[in-house]
Amino acid sequence: MSGILDGKVAIITGAGSGIGRAASRVFARERARLVLADWVEAGGNETLRLVQDLGADAVFIKTDVSRWEDVKAVVTKAVATFGRVDCAFNNAGIEGESAVTHECSLENWNKVIAVDLTGVWLCMKAEIEQMLKQGHGGAIVNTSSGAGLAGVRGMPAYVAAKHGVAGLTKAAAVEYGRHKIRINAVCPGPIRTPMMARLLGERPDAEQRFARGGPLKRLGEAEEIAEAAAWLCSDRASYVTGVPMPVDGGFMAQ
Repeated sequence: MSGILDGKVAIITGAGSGIGRAASRVFARERARLVLADWVEAGGNETLRLVQDLGADAVFIKTDVSRWEDVKAVVTKAVATFGRVDCAFNNAGIEGESAVTHECSLENWNKVIAVDLTGVWLCMKAEIEQMLKQGHGGAIVNTSSGAGLAGVRGMPAYVAAKHGVAGLTKAAAVEYGRHKIRINAVCPGPIRTPMMARLLGERPDAEQRFARGGPLKRLGEAEEIAEAAAWLCSDRASYVTGVPMPVDGGFMAQ
């Protein structure tokens, strides 16, 4: 049985946990061939095992997306292993330390921007370069955030980076549409992931109180973001480009 990504070669960054791991499993189910990248080697290798158990043809490469040499190595690995790059989900990211704007440290600012914004740009730079060489187009999905569409207290670097990802997505979509390269972003709302667990902290009622603020009255699941990313990477989204798509249970509609 074929899937919506049948035979496509897909890069997924941040594949070792959370949304990246869920996306790896969904892309595997949809029959993509996978190049998985993550900074945490143990998590990346565990995801590799999971998708191989699902029958996926996949490889893992340890990657710091803030380093050009690492990002280039991911694309090189994809081409050496599978011959091309058809689509990519640039998902790697960190939340950084919690602090209001005037108390945000320069170290935290630089680290979050390096991973969450510069890392996405570097991935796009390498992926687009390869897609242009191939001459057959492609699809790229970046992970922005609800915090890339609205302000959030206590996370100035994260909010700035995710707004930057949304803008970068639009700019690149305009630049490369004529080359049949579609570029979109997903903007997750509150999703049940390790990152969200860290943000909510040790407060048993925090998740319920947070969930009550949205129309669907629940947190989202990582798989729900993964499904959106898989669709945007597929030919079923062939007329969709330049969209920072909220996948947030209606939070941004309020």
